[in-house]
Order: sequence, then C-alpha cells, then structure tokens
Amino acid sequence: MKIVVLNGSPKGDLSVTMQFVAFLAKMNPQHNLKIINIAQQIRHIENDGRKFDEVMADIETADGVIWAFPLYVFLVHSHYKRFIELIFARNKTEVFRDKYTAVFSTSIHFFDHTAHQYMRGICDDLNMRFCDAFSAGMRDLFKSVERENLLKFFRGFLAAIQRKAPCARQVKPLELNNPEYVPGEAVAPTFVHSRSIIIVTDAEETQVNLLRMIDRFAAQFAERPQVVNLRQVEINGGCLGCIRCGYDNHCAYTGRDEFIDMFNRLKTADILVFAGAIQDRYLSSLWKTFFDRAFFNTHMPNFVGKQLAFLVSGPLQQLPNLRQILEAYTEHQQANLAGIVTDEQSHVGETDSALRELALRSLDYADRGYKRPNSFFGVGGLKIFRDEIWGPLRFPFVADHQYYKQHGVYDFPQYDYASRIRNAFLGLLAKIPAVRKELYGPKMTEYMVRDYKRFVEKGEHHAGLDGSD
Repeated sequence: MKIVVLNGSPKGDLSVTMQFVAFLAKMNPQHNLKIINIAQQIRHIENDGRKFDEVMADIETADGVIWAFPLYVFLVHSHYKRFIELIFARNKTEVFRDKYTAVFSTSIHFFDHTAHQYMRGICDDLNMRFCDAFSAGMRDLFKSVERENLLKFFRGFLAAIQRKAPCARQVKPLELNNPEYVPGEAVAPTFVHSRSIIIVTDAEETQVNLLRMIDRFAAQFAERPQVVNLRQVEINGGCLGCIRCGYDNHCAYTGRDEFIDMFNRLKTADILVFAGAIQDRYLSSLWKTFFDRAFFNTHMPNFVGKQLAFLVSGPLQQLPNLRQILEAYTEHQQANLAGIVTDEQSHVGETDSALRELALRSLDYADRGYKRPNSFFGVGGLKIFRDEIWGPLRFPFVADHQYYKQHGVYDFPQYDYASRIRNAFLGLLAKIPAVRKELYGPKMTEYMVRDYKRFVEKGEHHAGLDGSD
C-alpha cells in the first residue's frame, strides 16, 4: 500500500519524528511510505501552485495518510498549521474525503493530548476515516516494548484500511454563526490607572468583530493600552527547532527580524491581552508562530505574575480543547488568567458588559498582585519539565537547568526529609496489627485535619485571614 506521511517537523528528515517513521518503513518494506516534508517546505508549498498540487496528488493516490509531527507549544508547528489552513482556503478538502488516516506524534508528553484532539477535529472536518493515534515519547524508539507497540499501531492502521473499517466521527462540525458585534453607545474612559497594558493581535481589516472588541476594551481606560499587531511586526519565519537557544536563550533569528525585541517588550507589561480570531480549530497560524518563536526562552515562564486576558472572535464555546490550551498556556507562564471574552453572546450588551468587567478585573487583580493557584495544567506540566530538564534534557537546555535551580523548580519529594522520616516511622508502626488498627481507625480523619484546626484556632492575624492584603 501507499501511505503518505505528512511530516510536521521544520527539520524535515532530520527530525526525531521521522526516525520513528524510518523504523516503520524498514520493518514494513512491502509498503511504500511516501514522506512529504510539509513544515520544512511550507513556503514552497504555499507560493508554488505546482508544488501544492503535487502534494494534493500524492494524497489523492494514497491508500492512507499519517499526520506525523513533533509537539510545538500545545499543538503542531505553525508551518503545519498553515498547511491545514491552505487546504481549506484552496477548497481542497475533497482530496482528503474518505481517506483512512492516523496521527503520530513525538514529545515528552507535555499536552500531547491537546495536539491530538486538535488533529482529530481537523481529520473529522476533512471527512477522513480516522483510525487511531499514537503519542510516542522522544526516546521510545530505544525501548523494545514501545517499538513493538509502534509496530502494532502501524499494522493495525494497515489492517483497518484493508478491511475497509468503519470509522465514526468524534466531533461535530463547527457552527460558524456568530452574530455581528455592534457596540453600544460610546463610553467615556473611566479607569484611571498606572499600569502598563499591551494588547497583542493579528487582526485584519475584514475581522470586524475582533477589531471592535479590541477598541471597546481599550476605550475603558483613561490611558489607552498599546496595541501590537503581529501583521505589522517583521517575523521572518517560524521556529526552526534548532535548539540553539538551549544554552543561553540566544535565538538563531537574533538580529534577523523584529520578533525578539517585540516579545521582550511584552515582558514589561503588567496586563497582557491576546486578541485573535478562530481559524479552523485554533487561532491563526500567525498566532501559532508567535507562540512557537517565543521558545527562545525555552521552558522558562515569560510572564510570571502578569495578568493575562484573551479576546476571541469565533465559536470558542464549541472548542473546549482550545479553551484548555489558553488556560494551560497561562498557567505554564505562571501568569493569572484575568478572563476570556468572546463575541458569541446573542445580546450586544452582554459583550459590552463582559469587556468592561474584564478591563476592571484586570486592573483590580494587577493592583492586588493576585494570582490564583495553578491547577493540574500548571502543576502537572511543570513536573514534566522539572524531571526532563533534571535528567535527559539538561543538555542541551542548560539555560533551563540554571533557571530551575535558581527558582526552586527542583522540588523533588525525596528532598523532603521530614516527610521521609515520618513516613518511615509510621510505616514501621503500621506493621504492628494493634497499632495499625488504631492508625487506620476513626482517629485517622481527626489526624488528617489536626494541624489545620490548630492553625485556625490560634486566631493569629495570618496574611489574608484578617481582611488585609
């Protein structure tokens, strides 16, 4: 069979992802795996109509299609995202209809599920026959059990094609019926402040709702926020995946375009507002370039303690995966999510009120220095990076290692000697049946809250408990 592999790595054949594909090809020589380096060649594919048509022709004659990519910031690489946009913009969705497909990714399992969920949605939007997905750890090729799993995945995909397996759709098509947002009467700016507020957007003239949301939000402030439009910033390409930044955060693009200087200016803001319109099941590929290129800071948070807000034009209520990405991104940045406002409200006044409240809340949170505790998104994600940077990724990510040491990220539980001593002592006691019965009896629940009750009953003016800030 002919299987077309759409490579989402900007490094082409030299990517880790393609080494897994090369292994599959070697172990299955009776099948033709045609690799097309989509992300690496995106400019050629976009600007040369003949090249784009060649890619479509290869897909049209394939028995199956594998979307193969490394994870880039919660999703696929910006160039891969751009290719997906071109498919819809150039009305080539019929080429993909009824093609059997599977998704394969490599990563350290940091939000690989959001990338897979995005690709599943895209495959459903293209009316493809989705068979399976496989998320490989970067070093799984060296593990015999994982190699066997990979072969089973691939051969299962081939078997599904051969037997013409039925494949059910997982997600519904998006309903693109947002009403036009027409703001109410102009309001006088009422929020006097001393905060630095920057709105970042990729808005085009045709995106009327998004432009009006930005203007209405900005109009709330006596001193209007600065607006940075990414379309007016010189950005000469997407992340190269070269990891040159790993040692000291020095990017390969340094001095070659305006992105790094622009991004560093954002770090000086107290409040950041990201404003974009949904394109397919994410924001635009330009926004994806923004997030990818910020990787010159590697795995360090950029906006610690900042207030971060989002203005989104489009059907966000139908895209819980995208909302999860926005929330997780904020927690990963160690920022506080002030809120997300969309243009989905049926009544114009609701959008106006939501924008005004977002402006007020952003200032209030900034003045209070408020940041809600991280959820699983922030806690779990940081632990993945902590373990990877401590271990296999310490080189080449030397800068991350230094940052993590200085900021207490290496909070391994084995360093908690008090807990280790207590656990060892109680573990020994629990081996005695009579003591174990006492320990795991009714007094256990009392023991669990004992320290908390003592803390509360002291009645001391602990921070935040006496009504003061």
